[in-house]
Amino acid sequence: MPDLVLSERDGPIVTLTLNRPEKRNPLSLELMRTLRDRLLEAADGSAAVVVVAGAGPVFSAGHDLTELRGGDAASYEEVFAACEELMRTVHELPVPVVARVHGMASAAGCQLVAACDLAVASEDARFATPGVRIGLFCTTPMVEVVRAIGPRRAMRMLLTGEPIDAATAGTWGLVTDVVPAGELVEATAALARTVAAASPAVVALGKRAFHEGLGLPLDEAYERASATMCANALMDDAQEGIGAFLEKRPPVWSGGRAPR
Repeated sequence: MPDLVLSERDGPIVTLTLNRPEKRNPLSLELMRTLRDRLLEAADGSAAVVVVAGAGPVFSAGHDLTELRGGDAASYEEVFAACEELMRTVHELPVPVVARVHGMASAAGCQLVAACDLAVASEDARFATPGVRIGLFCTTPMVEVVRAIGPRRAMRMLLTGEPIDAATAGTWGLVTDVVPAGELVEATAALARTVAAASPAVVALGKRAFHEGLGLPLDEAYERASATMCANALMDDAQEGIGAFLEKRPPVWSGGRAPR
């Protein structure tokens, strides 16, 4: 059996490709666990950015429905726990994760796109949470999607199951960039290179602060952000970056990680 997730490295950028194209890259239990492991390996291997893509005609059709038919409570709990663990890993990984989306991203596939820090989509991409149509409301995809696009738009997707096109996904904030299909790979790589040029330690600190601050009351959000900003200012890379800017030269980053 071929690898469920292919890994390719180009300098500081690691691309992880879901590799069950004949089944439309379903997020089976094994694939979700493999993708989680590959994400952690990429971060431990000092990758600066991870790109998640799909092989074949679509990004991902969502959960493997053969695992959700005729099972018991324990088997379903195992599948959805693995899904939650994967999405949490995307959030908690100290490097940015960029989705590169073509074709369809459906249900848990749409959830994965929404969980990523950035998402680049081809103009022909489509996004849907169609579980309601088969009697299985997309409750876990909802967690990520509502955070990306807001409650009203998310509820429309969840209640109708109708797909939205890439242009709409861009307008709503589900994806950050929409490009012609022929430019998808290079546009994603260019974005990843731009992100990878920053200090890995500072990016890790900033990503953690971003996710910790979501949903906090304003006073608490500022309190945490100010403390993080002070810690950031004390880092070697901050002092190097400020000095490089004032001295009109490129910075030389330490390459380290922010303290956990």
